[in-house]
Amino acid sequence: PARTSKPKFRIDAANALIADVPPPRDRLELERFATQRLGKDVVDLEDVDLVRGERRLLSHATWRLGPGDRVGVVGVNGAGKTSVLNLVSGAVLPHAGRVKHGRTVRLAHLTQAIDEVDPEARVLATVEDIRRVSKTLDGKEMTATSLLERFGFTGDRLTARLGDLSGGERRRFQLLKLLLDEPNVLLLDEPTNDLDIETLTVLEDFLDGWPGTLVVVSHDRYFLERVTDSTWALLGDGQISMLPGGVEEYLERRAALLTEPAHQYAGSTPAEPAHPHAGSAPVAAPKAKAGSAEERAARKTLARLDKRLERIAEREAELNVLVLEHASDHQRLAEISAELGELSAEKDEVEMEWLEAAEALE
Repeated sequence: PARTSKPKFRIDAANALIADVPPPRDRLELERFATQRLGKDVVDLEDVDLVRGERRLLSHATWRLGPGDRVGVVGVNGAGKTSVLNLVSGAVLPHAGRVKHGRTVRLAHLTQAIDEVDPEARVLATVEDIRRVSKTLDGKEMTATSLLERFGFTGDRLTARLGDLSGGERRRFQLLKLLLDEPNVLLLDEPTNDLDIETLTVLEDFLDGWPGTLVVVSHDRYFLERVTDSTWALLGDGQISMLPGGVEEYLERRAALLTEPAHQYAGSTPAEPAHPHAGSAPVAAPKAKAGSAEERAARKTLARLDKRLERIAEREAELNVLVLEHASDHQRLAEISAELGELSAEKDEVEMEWLEAAEALE
């Protein structure tokens, strides 16, 4: 009896761990719907150069977004992720090449800045002024009240003054206003900023069934892998590179770059002008000189972060052992799962910080 009961405990434990994982998206259905609304051509970046300040972010880069594409964009701070979104949206122009939008494209861009609002306006009244009834993917009608409730505005928050909203509520309201315009191309720049776990779950569920082209820039690895199907990276070579292995491949490639001699594109020589009027721009900030205070500080930071990563890995191993030991205790399993999730988020943050600190030693 003991032998036959162990597999059941392990099955129950596995079921508890994956209970909150949603069913897979019907990607073919979403693509079919997106194609009907968008057509074949969405956004094409063709042979573009992009210079911001003293940095050459893109050089002869080509990138094509199709109907139903769900794309995550990664890169260290300063790599140009926000600038690329602005290029796709048309907010900035390339120094060379062209950005082409399809005829049926209706684009919405969630920036990192929170929009200015009339502090005396009310939540529900503002939404009803934009659109009283919206239609879901399956054709069902949703009132402004229902849509607001779906985004966490319930009870007295429906009639709250916009000036009284918290940072997270303003972020939700900003996103909701964009969606009321019924865009078919959605650009999200760090959409998880200021959002609590409950709101993140609502946003993830909403985006799962959203039938348009989606481009997301985020440092939240779980969110990025949850709502997108492909990962593209800005690796400092002037291109937007597809990574079949996703965020994990990005971290591996960044670590590999740090061990190689400085590649040609990231050298300290000035880049050729991208445009007759663009002028000459150095490609990247100079690396720390050997033996300098900057180099010593960078190495000290890397050593500190390496120790943190070791401690995280040790704790993860301990928790994985506890999963087996408490296979029949669902409450304890839930606690272990929560701690594993927190460790995963901490690990992502430390890895990003490690990569940024290591750039000074390239």
